[in-house]
Amino acid sequence: MARDVLAEMGPLALGSRLKRLAERMQADATKVFADRDLPIQGAHFPLLAALATYGPLSVSEAVEAVGISQPAVTRIHNALQKMGLTTVSPVEGDSRQKQIRLTPEGEALVNDLKRDLWPQVRRAAERLCDGPDADFLTQIARIEAALQERSLHDRILDEGAGPALRLVEYDDRLAPEFDAITREWVEDMFTLEEKDIEIIEHPRELIIDRGGVILFVEADGLGIIGTCALMPVDGDAFELTKMGVRASARGLKAGDFLLQRTIERARQLPIENLFLLTNRKCAAAIHLYEKAGFLHDADIMDRYGKRYARCDVAMSYDLSRPPRD
Repeated sequence: MARDVLAEMGPLALGSRLKRLAERMQADATKVFADRDLPIQGAHFPLLAALATYGPLSVSEAVEAVGISQPAVTRIHNALQKMGLTTVSPVEGDSRQKQIRLTPEGEALVNDLKRDLWPQVRRAAERLCDGPDADFLTQIARIEAALQERSLHDRILDEGAGPALRLVEYDDRLAPEFDAITREWVEDMFTLEEKDIEIIEHPRELIIDRGGVILFVEADGLGIIGTCALMPVDGDAFELTKMGVRASARGLKAGDFLLQRTIERARQLPIENLFLLTNRKCAAAIHLYEKAGFLHDADIMDRYGKRYARCDVAMSYDLSRPPRD
């Protein structure tokens, strides 16, 4: 298991840890700008946001609005001015005072960012913070683990690819969706077994009330399109089960989205053994599981394979190892 001295030092290293987290997220933001051939960098965001929100600002007003030093504001403005995005003009009635303002090119760029990129970044960052309430250091650890699982850069790309996908927590009103989606994918290739029917007809009793989780993925304009569950089996062993996406929503990468977030949630639960059971006919799903880090496991097959007559593939996921980039 990789060691992390800043995490081990706790509050003593809080400043260094926050700096590391900020640098990592800003580096990913810069990658996104490069993807879109934008000349700006993550460090330029505070001043652009302040000018977009408050209009023209003097240097001292910008320092107060952004909360960084005067040399830093001047440095950012100089960089943006070279790109033709900001300029300075005298304050009306006081020629000695200068204001930083967006040029027409700067205003056009900010309008594009506000319409397209900023909402995607906001949604990606919000999902990094998903999870139960916890103390501040635990929240930081959760965000760091989520970034290890999938970078902010990739999460922002996810938000921009096709309809926006959102994670939805289980609610008893969504039990019919859990039932319908499971029936659709199972009956497409197999016959519903007694175990399937038991689970989809009693999701709260068999999963939620026993400490498990049921998640859904919702797409703009399409509603709930997929589901996946973490079901307690015995002791600290959980089965990742009933993962399915509606046939009408295939191609949106909803399965990858849902699987990654289900693994992220599994890391927050007291799970020692995470496994899944499937069939070799589900080749696309197996490839997705392998890509996510699941390994074929003969021991799991021996222990749990008889839960379903159709099961001829068993896989496990090692939650103790660091998440993949």
